[in-house]
Amino acid sequence: MKKVLLHVGTPKTGTSYLQDVLFRNREALRAQGILYPADRFDGHFLAALDLMRLTWGGLETEAVGAWDRLAAEVRDWPGTSIISHEILSTASPTQIDRAMTSFGEGVEVHLIVSVRDLVRQVPAEWQENVKHRSLVSYAHFLEMIRDPARDTRIGSWFWGAQEIPDILDRWGSILPPSQVHLVTVPKPGAAPDELWRRFSHTFGLDGLELDLTAERANPSMGVPETALLRLINKRVTPVVDPPDYRPLVRELLAHQTLSRRTRSARLGLPPATHEWVQELSRTWVEEIEKRGYDVVGDVADLIGQPAESFTDPDTAPAADLLQPALDTIKALLVEGSRLRQSEATLARELDETRRELELAQRTTAEKTVQSMETNRGGRLALRAYRKLRRR
Repeated sequence: MKKVLLHVGTPKTGTSYLQDVLFRNREALRAQGILYPADRFDGHFLAALDLMRLTWGGLETEAVGAWDRLAAEVRDWPGTSIISHEILSTASPTQIDRAMTSFGEGVEVHLIVSVRDLVRQVPAEWQENVKHRSLVSYAHFLEMIRDPARDTRIGSWFWGAQEIPDILDRWGSILPPSQVHLVTVPKPGAAPDELWRRFSHTFGLDGLELDLTAERANPSMGVPETALLRLINKRVTPVVDPPDYRPLVRELLAHQTLSRRTRSARLGLPPATHEWVQELSRTWVEEIEKRGYDVVGDVADLIGQPAESFTDPDTAPAADLLQPALDTIKALLVEGSRLRQSEATLARELDETRRELELAQRTTAEKTVQSMETNRGGRLALRAYRKLRRR
């Protein structure tokens, strides 16, 4: 039976690590009859942008036709295919219908949704907004997601990507419960490999020899680091375009520098929001248990851990921002030094190439003259050319 394992999120549930492992091991998977159709690490992201007609900092121009190409590979593959990206969680019913029909007939589709408690998801989503140039304060973010109307861009996106029963309704309504799989993210303090063990079991990867070394991830930052990044956004978003923001701010500063400061206070929820989130999550757990889906992990983990102390990122004192600010300056200076060295190397290589080209041109001209001197017609042509040069 041809199968498609369709993983649609949710965000901040280990998806970046999963996709990195699948991409780097795609040849080993292919040898086992499993297709991960991607020729670049963000191939499924581009396909999702194309399917959903989303704009994303200019990347949408690279995405044109990406879903159709991915679906064509799936249709041609005789075995199991895996598709994975978290922004698929926000797809509309029309987009979902297009995705499902694009795989062709006679295909058994399994929906996989990885889920984590809202106690961790809410602050993680705000931080993701900050890492994507947002200037919105944490307090305003919480107001927008608690607004029952959900008519703001942030509110509608958040619930589209995080309201688990709704995602299951949209994506899983035409599938039997046995073909809908929930992978729960373990509680804090679980074994480091527990989430991968759950993913591996759900995707049928148990027993395969795969390279699980992490090369790409989406690490979190602490309270002062996130507060600092939002201040940086206020200064740079008017003058730094998205294609430059991604490598310099999101990757270099957020992921490679600020996320390594692991001793800072962690983002959490204010007490009132924490209670509201847990009560909502209890209703979700009850609904999921009624539906009879295949759950890998414990669905009760969606309720989240008891409240801990809360540190407000909107009021982080300047003294707490000093050390992360110094780290960002250091990172930018090191990157600037690297770029200067790279420029110097390129300049030397350009000079060498120019000299080699000039030498090749002179050598070619000399050989041409020597060849012409060996025959009467060539000598006459050279004599005429020299006379014209003297004139």
